[in-house]
Amino acid sequence: MSELTPELLNTTTWKIPNPLAIVGSHHDQEFNGMTASWISQFNMDPVIIGVGVDNSSVTYKLISQSGYFSLNFFSNENTKVFVKFSKPAKHTEGYLNEEPITLTSNNVPIFNNSVLWFELKLNRLENLGTHTLFLGEVIDCHLEDGEFKVAEMSDTRMKYGGVPRGGHNKN
Repeated sequence: MSELTPELLNTTTWKIPNPLAIVGSHHDQEFNGMTASWISQFNMDPVIIGVGVDNSSVTYKLISQSGYFSLNFFSNENTKVFVKFSKPAKHTEGYLNEEPITLTSNNVPIFNNSVLWFELKLNRLENLGTHTLFLGEVIDCHLEDGEFKVAEMSDTRMKYGGVPRGGHNKN
């Protein structure tokens, strides 16, 4: 057995396959997009998808207040988009960080260049320490035609997980 160190935890957890998506959120005319990699389906009837969100993030605040969010997946050939959303987003009419968006009837931003997306209504949440698991029921979705592979963390030079390396506080 090896010694359980922060470095070992970071290295091993970074090897877990993770899809990348941009979480779209809003509340009271404030909009955000955030790169996320802790995403999975948790239930089949109804279809529930969950995403882990940093408790100190703008996205945490907006989903908590509105009760709606989106998950926007991009092709593995379009990974530069994720770097644009590692900080709070700037909203201008029809755009977040210069990426074109469309708002749903619930005012949730959907990214026009995504290859698949889900609109979700918050079903429940679970504060786990540094992050909260937001579980949402799928209320709408879209899939682009054609063959593509959804971008994963391993398609980029990005790394996220392991132990806190600054900026993550337990709430």
